[in-house]
Amino acid sequence: MKTFTGIPVSNGIAIGRAFVYAGNTLSEIPRYSVSDGDVAAEWERLQTAIAKAAGEVKSLHEQASRQLSKEQADIFQAHLLMLEDAAFFEEIGDKLKETLRNIEWVVQDMCQDMCQKLMKLPDPSLQERAADIADVSRRVIDCLLFVDRGPSPLANLDEDTIIVAKDLMPSDTLVLDKARVKGIALDEGGKTSHTAIIARAFGIPAVLGLSSLSKELKSGETLVLNGSSGLVIVNPDIETLEMQESAQELERERAGRLNALREFPAETRDGHRVALLANIGLPEEAETLLDYGAEGVGLYRSEFLFMSGKSAGEEAQYEAYSRVLKLMGKRPVTIRTMDVGGDKLTSELQALGEKNPLLGWRAIRISLANPELFKVQLRAMLRASVHGNLRIMFPMICCVEEVEQARALLDEASAECRQKNQPFADDIEVGIMIEVPAAAISADILAEESDFLSLGTNDLIQYSLAVDRGNEKVHYLSDSHHPAVLRLIKQTIDVAHKRGIKASVCGELAGDPSATAILLGLGLEQFSMNAPSIPRIKEIIRGTSFESCKALAAKALQGRSVAEVRAVVNAWMAENFPGCESTG
Repeated sequence: MKTFTGIPVSNGIAIGRAFVYAGNTLSEIPRYSVSDGDVAAEWERLQTAIAKAAGEVKSLHEQASRQLSKEQADIFQAHLLMLEDAAFFEEIGDKLKETLRNIEWVVQDMCQDMCQKLMKLPDPSLQERAADIADVSRRVIDCLLFVDRGPSPLANLDEDTIIVAKDLMPSDTLVLDKARVKGIALDEGGKTSHTAIIARAFGIPAVLGLSSLSKELKSGETLVLNGSSGLVIVNPDIETLEMQESAQELERERAGRLNALREFPAETRDGHRVALLANIGLPEEAETLLDYGAEGVGLYRSEFLFMSGKSAGEEAQYEAYSRVLKLMGKRPVTIRTMDVGGDKLTSELQALGEKNPLLGWRAIRISLANPELFKVQLRAMLRASVHGNLRIMFPMICCVEEVEQARALLDEASAECRQKNQPFADDIEVGIMIEVPAAAISADILAEESDFLSLGTNDLIQYSLAVDRGNEKVHYLSDSHHPAVLRLIKQTIDVAHKRGIKASVCGELAGDPSATAILLGLGLEQFSMNAPSIPRIKEIIRGTSFESCKALAAKALQGRSVAEVRAVVNAWMAENFPGCESTG
């Protein structure tokens, strides 16, 4: 018996035989030189391959539209848009002329470069877009090389199976034999990957980010996969297997119980009510938020509009923002202005050679340095505001001058809309993200210029503890229950209350069951998280009292170390919600 631990992305326990899938490997790409006279022929080959690939993706989109929700089907609509992106393929054409290499190699080289850039971005939802690019490029290259992959072995399975692979492309997940696939275990991926989205849509337990599992298994071995804890057990003994089968039945009962909470408010037993909202990175994600009981969108990341070789224009942004606002109706939608790092992809925003992009030219700093580009985004948001309840949020604020400058540009954008007789709401709340220690420490100053404060705890933890959360060697130091982090959160919430404005948390901490009671006790009024986390957080809120949470928070704040804080939390959780103890 051997165990692996990864990232839990789709709840539930699966027991079955492993099917180790290696079918998503890219065809071997030839590399050879071409002459100037061959360029036109290579370009024509590419156009033919794109047309063929587009036909295949249209078929997948039609299939997805029949089998999946609009959210999942739109994954393939996005692939079609990539194949229709003239600007991107023009860049490929330029590289073809520059390198004088065969077109297959050029496509692979360009797409690998784009995927590498995406993977360096701090936002996981943008990192996951690399899977789309890899899937589309693989399809185009297969068409160029006349590779016919035939029916997928994942489509027709003869027994209950847990799929094990390095990664799955969106097109792989679409053809899964849903009746036979009981679980998914991947070396790569995270909570926002397309595999995770589709696994949740079909209720398939999944654990991703397992590192080397696919290399250490053979097809046919028995697996137990826990999509709630992230644990994968290989060849369990009889006692472990019986224990997991019992847990599986309890998990089914729990899922039914959580689903029944959807229509109930997030209110403690003694009547203290808070709001549970959702984070999204793409417009199509808004389609299913209400199914989880979300009361609005607490963080709408706009970075997807700035990923290609050229930033989206005002009309494209207006459409993207309007789509979500219309879906949410009167529910609040908080759109964060562009938050990309120094390794961004848009040509207008190049900042090459930064030694430390996370401490460099990113987020609001880029926006303020490019006022005309920033005002395009602000005008699009303003125009979209007539379709719903818009709130605008500025990221990575560290001083009041940045808030003042951003608000001044918003005023300019408003005046420009008026000049063009473009209507917009006149009661839009404008807030900031508290992501760096300087902002938390000076929150009283920043609150004077803000309608709300939103704690981006992912970055706040990283910057406060000087820990790169992507660095495995120091990852153990990145702990949300560090006394310094809790004090910064408390200070920010206290400032908001004193000022008479709302405070929210929109980082991963908001969806962490072990942190719910502390955040409640600190006075947090709004939690914003990945939508699937909402039912579990609501269950905890409804199962406790505000007074109990305040007592827990006060005791946790007295802790001198992470260990002491977590001991306090674990004791409280073990007494009130067994099985949700804090692990770090």
